Amino acid sequence: MPGRKDRLPISALPARIRRLVTKSGDQHYDEIVGYFGVGALRQPPSPMSDVELARAIAEFLEETPSSQSIATLSRRLNPSSPHPTPG
Repeated sequence: MPGRKDRLPISALPARIRRLVTKSGDQHYDEIVGYFGVGALRQPPSPMSDVELARAIAEFLEETPSSQSIATLSRRLNPSSPHPTPG
């Protein structure tokens, strides 16, 4: 239906991210999945293109996983949500 916001299952986004993160980035991937699990990262309100997602993940991979890099990724995935405060 036009205008309908179809949301993929939450498991679909980590699967897409897994394809973008090489095995050498496993720590980054584990951090992403963990923060989705505790709700600090949320699915975007509207689907992201592969290019948008790839840019967001590439920026995240440039940094050491940290609360700051997770907050930056969160803003890229869902600019309208409150910034996470990972512990």
